[in-house]
Amino acid sequence: MRFTWADSHPLMAAYYDNEWGIESHDETYLFEMLVLEGMQAGLSWLTILKRREGMRQALDQFDYKKIAQYDETAFNRLMQTDDMIKNKLKINSIISNAQKFIEVQKEFGTFDRYIWSFTNNEPVVTYYDAESDVPTDNALSQRISKDLKSRGFKFVGPVIIYGYLGAIGVIQDRLK
Repeated sequence: MRFTWADSHPLMAAYYDNEWGIESHDETYLFEMLVLEGMQAGLSWLTILKRREGMRQALDQFDYKKIAQYDETAFNRLMQTDDMIKNKLKINSIISNAQKFIEVQKEFGTFDRYIWSFTNNEPVVTYYDAESDVPTDNALSQRISKDLKSRGFKFVGPVIIYGYLGAIGVIQDRLK
């Protein structure tokens, strides 16, 4: 059974059908989704999807190695880019999180190895009777959020991380 949000807009349907809840182990995609989930804070996911391509262009295809090197000039360019969410804290977090992402890679070999280690490399599949039963966070997202924050990541609260884990397929919420 499909979630109702999936059919609220063609971009939402495409995201639901082709990305959400599907396991990903691609480092660039893992970073992209971390950026997009952080950008969503206080906004709708549809808003983010509508701006995604523009953000992709502005952020060098979500190349975290390039983003980690961004300076004040790059920051100012992003603040003036139409499709970017023009929030100084969020834009600063993209640059800072790219640097932290690389630090995690150095420690664990890949960010993928780090993020999937929380579930022993297995997706967490949960079936719910109703959409209203699906939580906005859980013990796993709280634990990962706390760990990411301790590593200096920003915009990684438990609700954002719950969405992130769903986006990359670690958490796979389903309806019965």
